[in-house]
Amino acid sequence: MRKLLTNFFLFFCILVPPFAYSEVWKEPLQEYSFECGTYGGRLILASNSDPKSFNPIVAKETSTTQVTSFLFEGLTKEDPLTLQVLPYLAESWEAKSEKEWIFHLRKDVYWSDGEKFTADDVVFTYNRLVYNPDIPSSSRDIFTIEGHEITVEKIDDYTVRFLLPSVFAPFLRSLSQSILPRHKYARLVEEKKFTFSMGLNEKPEDIVGTGPFRLKKYFPNEKVILERNPYYWKKDSCGNKLPYLDEVLLVILPNPETTLLKFLEGEIDYYSLRPQDLAVLGPHQNEGFSIYNTGIAFGTTFLVLNQTPGLSPHIKKPYVKPYKLKWFRQKNFRKAISFAINREKIIDVVMNGLGVPQFSPVSPSNVLFYSDKVVTYPYNPARARQLLQSIGFHDSNNDGILEDRDGNNLEINLFTNSNAPDRVIIASLLKKDLEEVGFKINFMPLDFNFLVTKLTATYDWEMILIGLTGGIEPYFGKNVWSYRGALHMWNMSKESQAPYESEIEEIFNRSATTLDEDERRRLFARWQYLVSDNLPLIYTVQGYTIYAVRNKFGNLFPTVYGGAFPEIERLYIKDSD
Repeated sequence: MRKLLTNFFLFFCILVPPFAYSEVWKEPLQEYSFECGTYGGRLILASNSDPKSFNPIVAKETSTTQVTSFLFEGLTKEDPLTLQVLPYLAESWEAKSEKEWIFHLRKDVYWSDGEKFTADDVVFTYNRLVYNPDIPSSSRDIFTIEGHEITVEKIDDYTVRFLLPSVFAPFLRSLSQSILPRHKYARLVEEKKFTFSMGLNEKPEDIVGTGPFRLKKYFPNEKVILERNPYYWKKDSCGNKLPYLDEVLLVILPNPETTLLKFLEGEIDYYSLRPQDLAVLGPHQNEGFSIYNTGIAFGTTFLVLNQTPGLSPHIKKPYVKPYKLKWFRQKNFRKAISFAINREKIIDVVMNGLGVPQFSPVSPSNVLFYSDKVVTYPYNPARARQLLQSIGFHDSNNDGILEDRDGNNLEINLFTNSNAPDRVIIASLLKKDLEEVGFKINFMPLDFNFLVTKLTATYDWEMILIGLTGGIEPYFGKNVWSYRGALHMWNMSKESQAPYESEIEEIFNRSATTLDEDERRRLFARWQYLVSDNLPLIYTVQGYTIYAVRNKFGNLFPTVYGGAFPEIERLYIKDSD
């Protein structure tokens, strides 16, 4: 029966045209306030994949960070509505100069095992984890300014000094970095075991943070259960300890169609909508939930080609066949792919018309840094064929597949994650688009965690359709855009392969040391242009950030910046009466 319902929903979503969506969803909030809630109950969420670990320092995938965001906190956080930087584990700070900052820590914070939070934990996190060359932390790229590290020193138990090597414009925003407890993990660092610690087989009591929840139990391929952290430091305006909820349950549901059905059946409390789901959920809005459209998503979806040179140490063969590496490194080859993509068709078929073509690494929702002065690639198969011909591709035997000058077929293996049906459909449409201009595309969906391993560890791939979550401050993507970055996915050699990569490196370094916001916007506009012109990532489309949430919750205020539950500790279940 469930399979029949799933097929019906798929059929219904494709056939029903867009309607008066403004009558279906609630518009973004302009302000918010909190009331004193009541204790008890649970929030039931869905996750499309098991986490890879519970380690926030080495996490590179949302399946992990979705969980760790409940468990760990930083010195600062961003207001999800105003984007103002707020104190968090740090109660206050003062700038002695542009390079010297003093942070005064909260004295009422305890770790989830009952131990006191102190300056030793802050110093340990930065000096022994973030800056440890033996630990593959993506944060190290962010906190390395023009090749130099920040000095982090303890003044006393509740005071920390940060000495910057130069002016660092996004400094306060960067301090949302998760802090970990020295008493719990210092020994693992000494034994060089930290990278593989906090794994899925760890005892829950060995995952220790300051967040509103702590790990209670993990059942592989089934669910993650988080329980209220009894030592959590926050209180509401009535003096009651937060959080209100007893538990947060994350159910592992790889198939969004199943997730949608479970939401309609009342088995989960929240659903992140794809635009086509509005046709299904819209008519049911009087059945105990509301839909919130918070704006164009910050996340990105793109094709990336593997341009990493060298031999795999495991199989002693090139990561990419040399002749294919030669293709991938040609800008006109990448431009041909972009011109071949029918983005409007993707928006119509996959997003029910609720999306926009994407050509920039920054979302239009990012009002601080988005630039529309970029190179665009309207659907033009003739232009794609012309570009391919200009770099030596031709169809000598009239079989519909182009060959390069040496007779190699234009054949590429394409992967995406199998637990994201939208990406699978987009990849299928891209395969068709590219084959129409002479490619042969071998498409294979893979398990998400296996795909991430290929992308960031073994490098044995040719083309991948994947995405990034995005954010307000472009500099925090330095681990992607610096050619030395841990997530510079198209070229993991740590060496610049083209002049534009060196210019982007300079832009990110300068942006970090420039306090003039207009100049920073100009720098990042140039970066967006360079990315659109050189296409290390070939962007596709962006949808809207739309959430469906049950009406039983108080203190709920979804935003495009903070998600559906930006203040999870204040969420409570309202009296049904």
